[in-house]
Amino acid sequence: MRKGVLAVALFWFSGAATAALDIEVLARTCNNCHGVSGVSVGQSMPSIGGLPREYLKTVMKQWKYDERGAATMNRIVKGFSDDEIDALAVYFSKKRWVPVPQGVGAKLLARGKGVISENCEDCHGLTGSDPDEDAPKINGQWAKYMQLELEKYRDDGFLMPHRKMKRTARKMNPADVPAAAHYYGAQRK
Repeated sequence: MRKGVLAVALFWFSGAATAALDIEVLARTCNNCHGVSGVSVGQSMPSIGGLPREYLKTVMKQWKYDERGAATMNRIVKGFSDDEIDALAVYFSKKRWVPVPQGVGAKLLARGKGVISENCEDCHGLTGSDPDEDAPKINGQWAKYMQLELEKYRDDGFLMPHRKMKRTARKMNPADVPAAAHYYGAQRK
């Protein structure tokens, strides 16, 4: 009896270790675009380390099930099971959020602060570091990436499911978009 229990325990532990190893390997495939530990070094690729688990899981599943448009992510996540997506969301949510230092001119920063207080602060906070529960941190996120995302929300032909973001982005004038993106991109805290 004891040998049977020991065999089951060893089997279970080896399975758990293999699953952990597999998610580690799977997560490494994300490094090419999203950087080591989810800290992106490419201006059009978002950092994902430290983002909320539910946000990451939701966005990846939206791509997988063609509920959200993307250039490449929808094709990438189609190969993942829902369990793998859930595990990736947990993995990256446990990483530390690392804002990427970005400079911005005083004039654009001031305009951005005005745009943020009118349009974005309720959900993302003044600096983007204290967002609502269903919103990601965006302080120090790449400004170019955020500008591209805002443009997707403004485009009627691009599938973006978050209705409040669509309404907000579409009421912004075109010059507000880079101002908001650069303002949040310049925030370190």
